[in-house]
Amino acid sequence: MSMSKEPVGMMSDPGSKEGITEHIDAYEGEFITQYPNAWSRYRMFLREYVAEFLGVCIIIIFGTGVDCQVVLSSVTGVAASQKGSYLSISFGWAIGTALGVWVSGGISGGHLNPALSWRPFRITIMLATYRGFPWKKVPGFILAQILGGLVGAGLVYANYIHAIDIFEGGRHVRTLDTASLFSTYAADYMTSVSCFFSEFLATGVLTIVVLAIGDKKNLPPPAGLAPLVLFLVILGLGASLGMETAYALNPARDLGPRILTAMVGYGKQVFDYRNQYWIWCPIMGPILGSQAGAIFYDAFLYTGDESPFNKPNAAARARHEHAAHSARRHLPAGPGADDQV
Repeated sequence: MSMSKEPVGMMSDPGSKEGITEHIDAYEGEFITQYPNAWSRYRMFLREYVAEFLGVCIIIIFGTGVDCQVVLSSVTGVAASQKGSYLSISFGWAIGTALGVWVSGGISGGHLNPALSWRPFRITIMLATYRGFPWKKVPGFILAQILGGLVGAGLVYANYIHAIDIFEGGRHVRTLDTASLFSTYAADYMTSVSCFFSEFLATGVLTIVVLAIGDKKNLPPPAGLAPLVLFLVILGLGASLGMETAYALNPARDLGPRILTAMVGYGKQVFDYRNQYWIWCPIMGPILGSQAGAIFYDAFLYTGDESPFNKPNAAARARHEHAAHSARRHLPAGPGADDQV
């Protein structure tokens, strides 16, 4: 039995008042519709946003989960011995990121950052600017990512609430000592400028790597292995640059859990910390860092026509010339993903 790869016909959806047409495939002489029932039509609209939600949610479950396990277990009332170290935290965040990407990989556009499904919203904005991602989808993707961070943090908080009570000294005691298990805060010796620069630098490096693995003319990984590359870069950034600001790298990773902590009893202290640190460090630092990384990569390395740097000038347009169409909009996230390019 085999299914043709190309649509062989079109038919009007009998369930649609507007007579919407949809592609169908031939399968041993029978027609298979894209929407076999009413729910499948709603799912087709929601699945990209739910994939973004789920990808970030999984990242936060693993990331804040390992934070809680390592830090809370340092108190003897929680565990007889500490369960893990800073290296455990670096691995936890890297594993969570890779798994979040694998779960949502081929659904919400296959953009890891530019190339896999989970897209922290700094990368969503960067993609819309430099790779032609539709701006109309940006608000929905950002909302889905923030909600994914909030729900993921809520699940971890519910799981570790008794350990947090012991660590803090009571159910109604909530300080930044445990708020930092969910969202990012800086080391006391760091200045405001240093905090911003740390996030800016780490995100710029991450963006360059992400753009490189999504570039056909560079060295893209084999199909299905992009999450492994992301695992390595997140692990490396955590091990190398993560100590001073907890390497947010992603506004959704910080903002969703920060909202959760404010909701469960930590109050406005999580937003008042260091004169609204949450805006200019874990949000503005990654957004501007990703823009800087994209500018550097596109200005000096990238040759695809999606980038503003490669748009033809007046003379080239007069000769009907254009840059090579070489962007990998869908980085391989599974078998056959290359066919979507």
